[in-house]
Amino acid sequence: MKNFKTLLLIAVFTLGVGGFANAQKIGHVDYQRVIDNMPETRALSTTLEKLGKSYQSEIEGLKKKLEAKVQKYTAEQATQTETTNKQRAQEVQVDKARFDQAQQAAYQEMQKRQATDLEPIVMKAENAIKAIAATKGILYVFDAKSLIVKEGEDLYDAAKAKLGLLKDNPKPQQ
Repeated sequence: MKNFKTLLLIAVFTLGVGGFANAQKIGHVDYQRVIDNMPETRALSTTLEKLGKSYQSEIEGLKKKLEAKVQKYTAEQATQTETTNKQRAQEVQVDKARFDQAQQAAYQEMQKRQATDLEPIVMKAENAIKAIAATKGILYVFDAKSLIVKEGEDLYDAAKAKLGLLKDNPKPQQ
């Protein structure tokens, strides 16, 4: 009976220590901060900004041409025949549809490009965080933004070292 109590005490103590050890294998990282500060993400932002400006200038050119045409046709409307005015109105509608389509296509291309180019960056960050967690013996890594209590190990500094992250961008002042 005495041996049974000793074995029971040892079992409870061992299970308690095992549970405590498992509780220590949890970490957190501000995942969005990691992604935002990767050099590849900053390069992608610069590329997308340049592409966006290119699309913007194209769209502005189309808009100016459309506005000029509308202004010209409106000024000449009184001196033209009804048939000519109808043809011009249809022409303006076609140009307006082209303008809207160009705007939509530019937006969709920007979204597609961002999603495509961001995917390998996200995979690289995930793989680095997995490797850091494995090295540190961490079983679970949570996103720090969704945690209320952050007592586990913060993996940001390790991710910063492994991925060569850049300094945080300054937050815009309000």
